[in-house]
Amino acid sequence: QVQLVESGGGLVQAGGSLRLSCAASGRTWTGYSMGWFRQAPGKERDFVAGINWSGTYTYYSNSVKGRFTISRDNAKNTVLLQMNSLKPEDTAVYYCAAGGATVLRVRGTVDYWGQGTQVTVSS
Repeated sequence: QVQLVESGGGLVQAGGSLRLSCAASGRTWTGYSMGWFRQAPGKERDFVAGINWSGTYTYYSNSVKGRFTISRDNAKNTVLLQMNSLKPEDTAVYYCAAGGATVLRVRGTVDYWGQGTQVTVSS
């Protein structure tokens, strides 16, 4: 199994930046795609960004493309989400995700979830 622990959430003003990190462990983590999802109050958990094992392929939701960047350092068992130009609409609980599928764009492709970290963007 895979264990995921997120950190880096917090309160930031609109236009600011935050960097989320996800520490991964487990015997089956090698070769997994990784991603980030988010869930705002009263809404479903939606895809934000994804990355394949080698880091050569990244993909994003249209709402964050150009502002967020996902990366990974497999030697350190870490996945990062750099969030710039934050907007109040980005306020949500952000979840790290892992799965054996090549692409993690929908919840059904995710095998493991982190506990979530709160990101709040004030206007």
